Amino acid sequence: MNRIDRYILRQLVGGLLAVTFGLAALVWLTQSLRFIELVLDRGLSLAVFVQLTGLMLPGFIAVILPITTFVVVLFIYVRMNSDRELVVMRAAGLSQLRLGRPAMLLAFASVALGYALNLWLVPMSHTAFRIWQYEIRNEMAAILVQEGVFSSVGGDLTVYARLRDRDGTLRGILVHDAREAGAPATILAEEGRISNGPFGPRVTLLKGVRQQMERVPPPAGSPPGTEPTMRLSVLSFNENSVDLARATRQEEVRFRDSRERGVQELLHPDPAEQLRPREIARFVGEAHQRLAAPLTALTYALVGMAVALTGQFRRHGGGLRLAVGVGLVVALLAVGLTIGNLATRDNAFTWLIWVHATVPGAVALWWLVGAPGLPRFRRHVMPPGQPMASG
Repeated sequence: MNRIDRYILRQLVGGLLAVTFGLAALVWLTQSLRFIELVLDRGLSLAVFVQLTGLMLPGFIAVILPITTFVVVLFIYVRMNSDRELVVMRAAGLSQLRLGRPAMLLAFASVALGYALNLWLVPMSHTAFRIWQYEIRNEMAAILVQEGVFSSVGGDLTVYARLRDRDGTLRGILVHDAREAGAPATILAEEGRISNGPFGPRVTLLKGVRQQMERVPPPAGSPPGTEPTMRLSVLSFNENSVDLARATRQEEVRFRDSRERGVQELLHPDPAEQLRPREIARFVGEAHQRLAAPLTALTYALVGMAVALTGQFRRHGGGLRLAVGVGLVVALLAVGLTIGNLATRDNAFTWLIWVHATVPGAVALWWLVGAPGLPRFRRHVMPPGQPMASG
């Protein structure tokens, strides 16, 4: 690698790091706003919020890395062309491929990083994110009950404590449990303490009253159509316990989505899960997209090189090149989204994912080397001294 390659590569790497992390931070900021309410309701610290939402960054980077690679390659080469740097390099005898070698090195590095993200880091970080989110909603909420605040656990369970001592003892407790359909219960207790049970956190209540509405079937001999009546049942107790680990029965088993699974598990899911055919097709389509997505970084970089390095030099032609390049990649992104949705519904179209990831790059490389095989139309030049035909 000579000095020219290092000069171009230094600008490409610096631009890629700046654009990728800047765009990832912007996407992280917009997406993390969805979790502010969850964190505020549970009383979590700022550090927990940053760590929780930071686990989404690998997924964001994996999605935007091909786009930022294209943007950096296109803008750096267009700027160098506008500053006449490429004109000088071509005059020194450098070919198009020789000028594009630093961009190819950057593109291959982006492909390698994309595979590391898609095959290893993104599933691992997304799994940690889902597990942490699940614990916050179903377990940590019970531990972080604040005094004087009605803490909602999942929507079917509400806990209130008037005071909380330094040793963790809760005083003046109210628990409203609506997890049993048609029979909500309200529990009032003088004091209680939260402990870890075999199935998660639970609160032990002392000296209280349990009030529950119960359905009483109509007595025998009632006329047809008689609806059951509701009866208030009151039970005084010295000690009672309520499980706070799960707000609803449906959350007892957490389903692992496609982003938490490896490629091998997506292609060959466990039959014991009894997945529906629609879910299996979605998993297979996700596996092919995860394997083919890093290659789009190379394809988009080749498209940017083909737009920026080919064509005649124009003093004010940078804007047109940028518009053409951005338009081509926007069209490729739209086609890629359409193909991805189609392949996840019907796996017979998964081959289109690989066509989209490779064929545009091959066409751009063919155009970059001079489009061999394409017929050339040259203007006829009259020899000097020959008179022009009149009429």
